[in-house]
Amino acid sequence: MRIGELAQLTGASPRALRNYEREGLITSERAANGYRVYDAHAAVRVRNICHLLAAGLTLADVHCFTPCLDGDMTTAAPSPEGLRIARERLAVIDERIAAQTEARDRLARALESVPPGQA
Repeated sequence: MRIGELAQLTGASPRALRNYEREGLITSERAANGYRVYDAHAAVRVRNICHLLAAGLTLADVHCFTPCLDGDMTTAAPSPEGLRIARERLAVIDERIAAQTEARDRLARALESVPPGQA
């Protein structure tokens, strides 16, 4: 299938697919006309990549999961390395949430001190 078909099938943009290919996460052949051609298994792989990215992992993190990308990742048992990466990413997300909550609270306190009708 061509890149547009793969994009439509998976919901990933052609730009994202080209990026996944640059990262070595998916592969394609080149047709005589130069178009990328992906095999039928590429859709499963792309969906798994998108699943991991939506969970908060980075493309660099996804490389750890390369051996698992062709199967059903939603039901597979996680590897120790996968768990380590997920825990690290969760800690980063928690830190970001804490920083944003602190900024929100500071802004809310600042707005509380503004007299009514002065905004």
